[in-house]
This record gives sequence, structure tokens and C-alpha cells, in this order.
Amino acid sequence: MFSCTSVFHSIEQCKAKVIIEQGGTSSSKSYSTMQLAYLRAIQIPKLVITITGESLPNLRKGIYRDAEAIFSKSPYLQRQVINWNKTDRIINFKNGSLIEFISNLDEQSAKAGKRDILIVDEAQGVSWPIFFTLAIRTRGQIFVLYNPTAAFWAHEKLIGTTPESNDLNATVQLYITDHRHNCFLTQDEHDKIEGIKDKELWNVYARGRTGNLTGLIFPNWKMIPDKDFPWNEDGKFGGLDFGYTNDPTAGVMCVRIGENIFVHELCYTTALTANNLFQLYTANKFTDGDPIYCEHDGDMIRQLRASGLLAIAARKGQGSIKAGIAKINEYNIFYTESSKNIKAEREKYMWMIDPDTGKPINTPVDQFNHLMDAVRYAIYTSFYRQE
Repeated sequence: MFSCTSVFHSIEQCKAKVIIEQGGTSSSKSYSTMQLAYLRAIQIPKLVITITGESLPNLRKGIYRDAEAIFSKSPYLQRQVINWNKTDRIINFKNGSLIEFISNLDEQSAKAGKRDILIVDEAQGVSWPIFFTLAIRTRGQIFVLYNPTAAFWAHEKLIGTTPESNDLNATVQLYITDHRHNCFLTQDEHDKIEGIKDKELWNVYARGRTGNLTGLIFPNWKMIPDKDFPWNEDGKFGGLDFGYTNDPTAGVMCVRIGENIFVHELCYTTALTANNLFQLYTANKFTDGDPIYCEHDGDMIRQLRASGLLAIAARKGQGSIKAGIAKINEYNIFYTESSKNIKAEREKYMWMIDPDTGKPINTPVDQFNHLMDAVRYAIYTSFYRQE
């Protein structure tokens, strides 16, 4: 039915509950796992296989595209499928099995439905709470696929654990693969990957080793459970980046304890009013003595002050973005597990790349930075007010 790589044979024979596929580029991890999904759907009647990722657009560019390619090459597989609903992204088989492609915005949506097999593609883009919610509703095996651009919950909560020491009470098997496991690449394709000049990129994409992606502005932030945030500590302060019609208003709460700064996301929503923000911050026990460092919008700051919040224009000006980033990187930053938009922005907030050298330059890309700006306003301005 298929032409397969060694990656397929390894995962097909694996009996662990959780199979982690950490791989470099073109290692065939997604393609092979999709082949295995098809095989299981044909072998076992009435099987439900869920394939998920960070978003539907990402799925369409990745494993869903692999699913279409594999299907187009196998007449036998085509005969086993009775319907492929392109709108709902559900493949139905003669024997009653189905494969569904979904994304989940939050834990609540992840609670819908159960399954026999779960496949999480580009897993670093899926939060631990969403993954955990899907995983505990999965009767059979769970496959976790990703390029190891940086450590995340797979490393922190699953790799190297035993059923007695992980939250899923599950056996875990790790496979690290790279392009050398894919016998169907041309020599030119192998050579191109081997020829990556940047050492960090080569480690990640040519060898599948965990790294910090070159150009990531905040590579060392760590996620913590919400219960570990110092909720009751004095001295909290906030940051606000105002959004209007299209951009979200991004708000954070921060607590500094020595060289550690703890950050919690409060909002990431469009069209918030000053009254909405007053209710949000007071609900999180901000008083007129807790500063909130804001983007320079005089009208919003005046309204927040009139409501009883200590809204203060953030330190800005020439060079303040780079200086603020540098100041943040002097601290150990910990952000809460529920701060999903902080996680998403941090993993995409990059230095610009010089097109001639392929190296990062000391200018941040002006994208994925609403919460990053709010954090910078808070920490950078707070530091100078304490001087």
C-alpha cells in the first residue's frame, strides 16, 4: 500500500502509549505517522483517529497535505475510503473508521469527543492544557511530532518519565530522527540539509537535537503551572499595550522576586474599553498603589487614572525597544501555563535576519509583539522608576 521509511517501521512496531517523534526537517515523521494512521484505520473497524495541531492553516500546510499526497498515490487506499469531507476535514472508511483533522482554541473545546488514536503535529504550538485534555480522552496511542526548535512540555513533562512520574500515567518512547532516516530524499536534498551553515540551525534541522532557534529574542523564558505564580506577593505591577479595532489589547501582571520575574497574561482581546480594563485589573487585586505601565495613549491613561488605577506612560523613545529587551534578558522570566498567547508570541518573536548573511541583526521583527511589548513596558519602566 505504501513505500515506507525506517521511521514508519519504528513507530508501527512501538507499543508505548505515548510516542514522541522529535525530528529534523524532512525526516518523514509526519508523512510516516500519516501512513500509520491510514493503516490502522483500515486494519481496525470503527476506529476514531484525531489529528490536531496549533491551527487549521498549519495542519493544511503540513500533515493534511501529506494525507492528500499519500492518498493520491495508493489505489488500494482509495478503495477503502468511502468519503472525504473536505469542508469538515473528515475521512470515512468502508469499515466505519474515520480520521478527523481538528484544532482546539482552548481546553473547553478540547473536551468535545473521545478517540482511539491521537496525533499532535507541530506539537510545540499546542499548549499543555489542551494536549492533556485531548490525551486523557484517548483510549489508545498518542503521537507527538515536532521540530525541536526549543524545549517545551514534551521535554519537561514526558521525555524520560515513567508511568509513575508523568501526569498521563503512560509509557513514553522517544524517537529522534533526521533526514538520514528518509531514504526517499534525493542526494541534493540531503546535501542541502547537511550544508546548513548556522550551527544551531544545523543541530535542530539536520540532527533533530533540541535547541534554541537562532533569532529568538527571548529564548530562555520558562513556563510554570499557574499554582506556582506568586499571587499573594506584594509589589505587583502591570503592562498594557492598547489595541483597537484590529489589534488586541494585551495586558500582563508581573511580580519580581529577586532576579526572577513572574508574568501572567490578563488579556489579549480587541475593543476593550477603559472600564473593561479597570474591572479586569481590579479583579486581579490591583489598587491605586500598583503601577500599570502603558503604551502612550493619553486618553486611555487618563480614563484609567480616573477610574482609580495607577496608569503610567511607559518609558519609550529612541533605542528603548532594544534597551528594554536587553533589560528583560537580565532576569529569569517565568510565565504561567494558562498564558497561551504569551507562549505563542514568545515562540515567534524574532530578530530580523540579514538577507545577505542569513544572520540575525539587532532589530526585532515588528510582529507577534503585543504581549511582548506589554511585558517590556512593565519591566523596563519599572526598573527605571526604582532607580
